[in-house]
Amino acid sequence: MIRRFITTIALVVTAVPVSAQGPVVYRIPVSGTIEMGLAPYVARALAVAHEAGADAVILDIDTPGGRVDAAERIVDAVRGAELPVYAYVNSRAYSAGAMVALAASGGIYMSPIGVIGAATPVDGQGTKAPEKIVSAMRAAFRSLAEANDLDPRLAEGMVDESIDIPGIKPVGQLLTLSVSEAIDLGFAKGRTETMAGLLTAVGLEGATIEEVPVNWAEYVVRFLTSPLVSPLLLSLGMLGLVFEIKSGAFGLGGLVSLASLGAFFGSHLILGLAGWEVLLMLGLGAVAIAVEVFLLPGFGVAGILGVLLVGASVIMALVGNLPTMTDFLQAGAILGASLIISAAVFIAWFRHLPNSTRFTGLFLKSATHASEGYVSAAVRGDLVGKLGAALTDLRPSGTAVIDGERVDVVTEGDFVKAGAPVTVVRSEGYRHIVRPA
Repeated sequence: MIRRFITTIALVVTAVPVSAQGPVVYRIPVSGTIEMGLAPYVARALAVAHEAGADAVILDIDTPGGRVDAAERIVDAVRGAELPVYAYVNSRAYSAGAMVALAASGGIYMSPIGVIGAATPVDGQGTKAPEKIVSAMRAAFRSLAEANDLDPRLAEGMVDESIDIPGIKPVGQLLTLSVSEAIDLGFAKGRTETMAGLLTAVGLEGATIEEVPVNWAEYVVRFLTSPLVSPLLLSLGMLGLVFEIKSGAFGLGGLVSLASLGAFFGSHLILGLAGWEVLLMLGLGAVAIAVEVFLLPGFGVAGILGVLLVGASVIMALVGNLPTMTDFLQAGAILGASLIISAAVFIAWFRHLPNSTRFTGLFLKSATHASEGYVSAAVRGDLVGKLGAALTDLRPSGTAVIDGERVDVVTEGDFVKAGAPVTVVRSEGYRHIVRPA
């Protein structure tokens, strides 16, 4: 619903009617790593081209691959396009990029240095993904090849090294085709050095090439989901939660936490990484933490359960559908970075507290060591030998006036009546010892 609303607004803003003076082709760049932020842009660009009455769309592909779930969304958008879509491999279409190229209904064209293939999913260490994921990728490649009258065995060979294609690919190797090999095997329709040459090859010579710029909403979403910003949002969210738990009341920490987690999960929901089950888990975690804050002050079972649920929802939002080990490693890295940032903020905060003027009552400015003993009052050696008078009866302690100063005194054991003269014989901290004068 949210993604559809943003796409509709973007179409209203960016759709431009095509002039009747000759054909118009829209170029959509598919470059760099294929990530979830690219998928809604490609879908919107295709919709803009259709609304503008374009004659065709060219996917300008140069990518090492990326997320499988992002490639699937791009493939769905390309397959659902209501106008011819051509793939121009310029100059790499590896892994998920090969899947996107195969989805083009108008066929694949390649630059002189173009290569396509090497599409088996791997984890962060380059190890082949589990068979479940490989099987899903193999079926997707086969289906796309069959839909566009391409050899499905070639497509499967790009995903699974166990497939034997006599004379082309032995067992144990993934299939990666150069431009000459792809043309000879009928996998690509032609070779061209320029976009103008591609337009001539598809019968649209002299067509005007248009591009759809990335709009502000896509910039914001891709910014919020970037590996640099996501840890900051999570850190602010966690810090706010901890402050709320410690304070026992809803305040600024809760507002910061809600805003940060809302930006994090909202952006991932728009991209399709987070579903309603993730939001449900996040909500349950928030309820558990609220119970800890308002009903069970401290940090116990409810607080721990809430933190675990929030953490699990974060991981689920980051990995998306068909996650590989790489996705889990990236999610763990983002969550770990947010924890490190949170810990650093806490350490800095606690170090600052002793010097803070707002929290002066929380810390003592001096220390008493056992080796020095404990002295509650200064030693009054100046009183020794002076005369005074008992102000109260000394039984044996009481009060005397010495040099016009009221002083707490104690006798050596004798009873001294009030008004009797006394003399100070010793001063031991708070103990001022007197005897009758």
